[in-house]
Amino acid sequence: MPRSPVPDRALFPPATLAVDRLGVWSVVFFVASAVAPLTVVAGVISTGWAVTGITGFPLAFLAVAAVLSVFCVGYVAVARRIRNAGAFYTYVACGLGRPVGVGASFVALLAYNCLQIATFGAFGPSAAALLEDALGVPIAWWVPALAMWALVAVLGVLRVDLNGKVLAVAVLAEIALVVLLDLVDLAHPHGGRISTETLSPQSLSGPGLGVALAIAITGFVGFECAAVFSEESRTHSRTVPAATYIALGLMACLYAGSAWAMSSALGADNLQQAAIEHGPDLPFVVASGHLGGQTVVDLGHLLFLTSLLAAALSYHNTVARYLFALGRERVLPAALGRTQARNNSPRTASLTQSAVSLVVVLIYAVLGIDPLVRLFFWGGTTGAFGVLLLVASTSFAVMGYFRRTPDHGESRWRTTVAPAAACCGLMIMIGLIVLHYDQLLGVSPDSPLRWILPTAYPVLAVLGILWAGVLHRYRRAVYQVIGLGASPPSAGLRAPALSGKR
Repeated sequence: MPRSPVPDRALFPPATLAVDRLGVWSVVFFVASAVAPLTVVAGVISTGWAVTGITGFPLAFLAVAAVLSVFCVGYVAVARRIRNAGAFYTYVACGLGRPVGVGASFVALLAYNCLQIATFGAFGPSAAALLEDALGVPIAWWVPALAMWALVAVLGVLRVDLNGKVLAVAVLAEIALVVLLDLVDLAHPHGGRISTETLSPQSLSGPGLGVALAIAITGFVGFECAAVFSEESRTHSRTVPAATYIALGLMACLYAGSAWAMSSALGADNLQQAAIEHGPDLPFVVASGHLGGQTVVDLGHLLFLTSLLAAALSYHNTVARYLFALGRERVLPAALGRTQARNNSPRTASLTQSAVSLVVVLIYAVLGIDPLVRLFFWGGTTGAFGVLLLVASTSFAVMGYFRRTPDHGESRWRTTVAPAAACCGLMIMIGLIVLHYDQLLGVSPDSPLRWILPTAYPVLAVLGILWAGVLHRYRRAVYQVIGLGASPPSAGLRAPALSGKR
């Protein structure tokens, strides 16, 4: 079959999502809700102190944010040029070739599905406990989990800007609570003096350093989601970069600030014991004595639930748009690329994600599997690791994209130096996670889970590459439009990465 240097898009008229629906702050709320700031402050920080004994988590968050900010230099440079709901899938396809791009898409689907479905594993038990306290009647965890599933499923097929408004309310409420708790902690420091001990380099040392950094990394997963909404953003070349940097800066300030404030209120020497004793309730318990006692704890529990709901909705929208992008290009069944006529939402892809999450929740409920540890904790950790692999792959893809795109007009800092530096930092992070995966899961060092879960991603990537080979051999017209989305082929997309047999 003859090769065509420019794919014929007339063979597959592309569906489009609703355009110009999301401004910068709407996208920021999608990103911030995916990260779930209150969940990180309540769960990640306390878990880190309890597991590692490392007190310097404020510094760990700042170090991770610095690496990710360097990654964003090249990431947003590409995001300004490519407007596609496939995000990482598209960037990798344009920079490293179509087969690797399809492999990345398979990794993305597993990673974001893990993150989305994991939220049900925390919401169910937490909501059931609150309802049992209020009603005095035992409630199975899967009852509130299914209620949240139904709400997310309905919202997922509605207008994307309506989703953004729902997320804005939830995110602003949890950020307001976090800031209030931080101010109270700083107003009542241990020993009567605000301490900077946990901001010193010495606080970020010891045998638990690798685990501490690995835990800190998981708190930022979701910062990269802005590009998924590029097709629905106003002036995406400005909206996506601005939303990405705003969200990353907001996370760094909230996480580092909250960890520092709590450490000042408790005293560095008391952090590990307090975290072991109170767990995720730690930030609420620390401030409760100055803010009405149990009322603050109850409010914290309620906003923890809304934080999980917001995260579930944000990740649901992310998965739906990946499925939509792959269906639109016929990499997956074409039905996934259909949109709802009334609001141009990716209805079929959204319902598909809802069906997958429902099946998983029902399996856990019927088999009686622990949802908090084996769904929320294991699923969230595994999903976060998959996203980190995608971020690292995208750093390589950025360099490949600009090498293959003539006359791009970008500085060497954006096209080579920053992506290469980000690659080094990200590979170190990946190595730390792999090395300490058993501790992140809370399993024994000889548990097969420590290698089964992370190796699922390279297996899926290989399967994606093989599927791309099948498309190249038997469905050349489909293969030729991989990565092009709804846009006509531009100069950047005619680069060698998207032409010929690559």
